[in-house]
Amino acid sequence: MTVSAKCYYGLRAIYALAEHGTATPMKANDIAERQHIPIKFLESILSQLRGGGFVLSRRGAEGGYILARPADRLKVGEIIRFIDGPIAPVDCVSVSRPKACEYPGHCPFFGFWGRVREAIAGVVDQTSFADLINENKRFGTTYIADWTI
Repeated sequence: MTVSAKCYYGLRAIYALAEHGTATPMKANDIAERQHIPIKFLESILSQLRGGGFVLSRRGAEGGYILARPADRLKVGEIIRFIDGPIAPVDCVSVSRPKACEYPGHCPFFGFWGRVREAIAGVVDQTSFADLINENKRFGTTYIADWTI
């Protein structure tokens, strides 16, 4: 399973909003700067997340974005599926969009790939953004982007 850049940026945007809290909206420019996301790409992602009911937007000088629900009720897997689609290492084990196996007979890897999908889904579906924030506070980790070319 590969997470697209759009999905990765979406996860980081949601994380920034979760970390910021819901007291005041956060400006897209602040999210972009904090998470090192290109602003035009971020605006498109935030629009998609708004359409999916994950974030709310407010217009005006005091406007910006806030989470549509508390960070402890927002799971990482929801965002991944919303932006990138099913979580499956191969199509034949996808729960939401299964595809027939292209190999005739019994595939010796079907069970294996199913277990991989279940393991990934278990982690992303049990991890909330509040969990990520707490984990990062506990370990004192801070993301510092490296834009070296």
